[in-house]
Amino acid sequence: MSLQEQALSYAQQGYDIAITWLTSPAAWSQFGLLVLAFILAYGARKKLAPLIERLLTPKEGQTGAIAKTLRFGLLFLPLLLPLLAYGFTAVGEQITRSVFGSGAVIAFGKRLFILLAARILVRDIVYDPFLKLLGKYVVIPVAILYALGLLDPLVAFLGATKIAVGNISFSILSIARGVIFGSILFWLGRWSNDRGAEYIRAQENMRVPTRELATKAVELAIFGGCFLLLMNILGLNLSTLAVIGGAVGVGLGFGLQKIASNFISGIILLLEGQATVGDFVELDGGEKGTIVKMLSRATILETFDGKWIVVPNEDFITTRIVNWSDAGSGNRYNADFSVSYDTDINLVPDIVEQAVGTHPSVLKKPFKPDCELVAFGDSGVDFTVEFWVEGIDDGKNKYTSDVLFLIWNALKENNITIPYPHRVVEIKGGLPKQ
Repeated sequence: MSLQEQALSYAQQGYDIAITWLTSPAAWSQFGLLVLAFILAYGARKKLAPLIERLLTPKEGQTGAIAKTLRFGLLFLPLLLPLLAYGFTAVGEQITRSVFGSGAVIAFGKRLFILLAARILVRDIVYDPFLKLLGKYVVIPVAILYALGLLDPLVAFLGATKIAVGNISFSILSIARGVIFGSILFWLGRWSNDRGAEYIRAQENMRVPTRELATKAVELAIFGGCFLLLMNILGLNLSTLAVIGGAVGVGLGFGLQKIASNFISGIILLLEGQATVGDFVELDGGEKGTIVKMLSRATILETFDGKWIVVPNEDFITTRIVNWSDAGSGNRYNADFSVSYDTDINLVPDIVEQAVGTHPSVLKKPFKPDCELVAFGDSGVDFTVEFWVEGIDDGKNKYTSDVLFLIWNALKENNITIPYPHRVVEIKGGLPKQ
C-alpha cells in the first residue's frame, strides 16, 4: 500500500471514529469527565502553585547547590496544570472503562494533555537555543502524532523503509533516531563537560596542570560514554568497533598522524607541567603570549595586543619554548643609557643603583640592581643597569620605562649630562672667498 493510500485509510478511520463519538452516550460521558478533570486540575493548580512556589523559593542571596536545584525545579511549575489534568483524567478513565467498557475518548484526552505539557515545556521552560529548536521541530510534532494516534503506524512505516548503502542497509527510523538522540547526547555531553570543567577549575588546592589534565580526562570519559551509548541506541554491535578501531588506526598512521601527535603532546604537557594555563611563553619563532587555553589539539596564546595565537601542541615538545613564568622566580631586564665624557664615571654606578632600587617592583634577591660599564661610545660612555622583577615587562607592567625615568631624574639631580650625537666638521683650505 502506498503512502497516499495509507493516509486516506487513516483519514477514513478518523472520520468513522469522530462520527461514533458524536453519536455515542458513552463518548459524551467521557467528554464530560475530561472537562471535569480539567476544571479540577485548574482549581488544584490555583491552590497548589503558590504553596509550591513558597516552599521551593530559596532565600535571597543563597547560591549553594541546594538553592540552585530549587530554582531549577521552579522552572517546571507551569507543567503543574497539564500534569494534574492528566492524573485526574487517568482516574476518570478507570471509571469509564469499568462502567462503559471503553475509554477511547478519555484516552484521547490524556494524550491531548501530554501535547499541552510538551507545548508549555518548549514555549515557557526551555531556554537553550538547541533544545528550543529540538522541541519545536521534534518534540511538538511527535506529541501531535501521539495525540492523534498516528505515532505507532508512522514508526512502523519508517522502521520498514530501508536505505541500502553497499551491503549495509539502514531503516529511516534508525537514521532519524540516530540524528535525534545523537544530537541530544552530544549536547548533553558538552553541557556536562562545561559544568565539570567549571567545577574542576574552581578547585584552587589542585595544581593548574592537574586541573587541566582532570578536565581533559572528564571530557574524554563523557564523550566516549556518549558515543558508546549512541551505538547501543542505534542497535549496532559494539564488537564492530574493533573493525572501526582498525580503520582509525590506519588513518592515524597516514592522514591523522599530526592530529594524534598533537593530542599525545597535549597529554604530555599536562602530565609534565612544563607549560600550563597562565604561563607567559616565547616561541622559537619569536611569538610571545600568555597561555589562556590548552585544548586537545592545540594551545592558545594571547598576546598583549589582544591577538590569539593557536600553537599545535607538538611544537611545545619538538621546538624550543622559553617559559618566563615556569620557574616561579623573578626575571632580569636591562636598561641602557649613556653619560658624557666629562662625567666622573666612577660615581655613576652607585647613583644609578640607588635610584633603580627605589622602584617598588625591583627585587633585591636573587640580585640587587647592578650598573655596569658597557663601552666607550662615539658620543658618550655607555652603561647598562640590570634589575630583577616579578613579572613580564609588557602589558600592564612597564618596568624598563619606569627604570629609565628613575635614571634620568637621578642623573639630572647629580648634574650628570646625558650626551646626544654631535659631529665636528673641518673644512680644509678655509672658506671660499666671496
